[in-house]
Amino acid sequence: MDKVILAIIVACEVGFWVLLALGLASRYLWGHRRLSNVLLLSVPLLDVILLAAAVIDMRAGAPADLRHVLAVAYLAYSLVFGHRTLRWADAKFHHRFADGPPPPRPPAGGTARARYEWVLWLWIVVAYGVAWMIGLALVWLVGDPTRTEPLLGMVGGLSKIVLIALLWPVSYTLWPKKVEQAES
Repeated sequence: MDKVILAIIVACEVGFWVLLALGLASRYLWGHRRLSNVLLLSVPLLDVILLAAAVIDMRAGAPADLRHVLAVAYLAYSLVFGHRTLRWADAKFHHRFADGPPPPRPPAGGTARARYEWVLWLWIVVAYGVAWMIGLALVWLVGDPTRTEPLLGMVGGLSKIVLIALLWPVSYTLWPKKVEQAES
């Protein structure tokens, strides 16, 4: 059972990209908008499957470990950044295969880029908070604090990612890239 959660995490990640690709292909290559919507709206079901698998695994007696923290982190990322990832892929696919406009790019530099990086970092902080909520929900759903306590400690370790990600907005704030002015 140890490897089942890892396999489910990998299957959910692969499933995300497969459903995304099929959903976008249905929309832009095959002209099946309704099928596209069904495929893209089914992406969050992968999160439900992963959460259920983690709860079942831990309720069956598995102690909290890195596998469960990966499940928590994946779920948090998916909940916070999933829609943004779908929009990004949709814009890229639309441009590449359906003659859509070029996808939006982040600001090149200056205060606009610093602001962009700070907003992105704040979303990372939100994802960290969501990871805590999911971790607490797992502890509650499993109902055995002695086995699930390490989970919260490992979720707390995700704070290192938040701190490392802080380097980007700080660097763009302290050393802003100059924006070239377009010639009139």
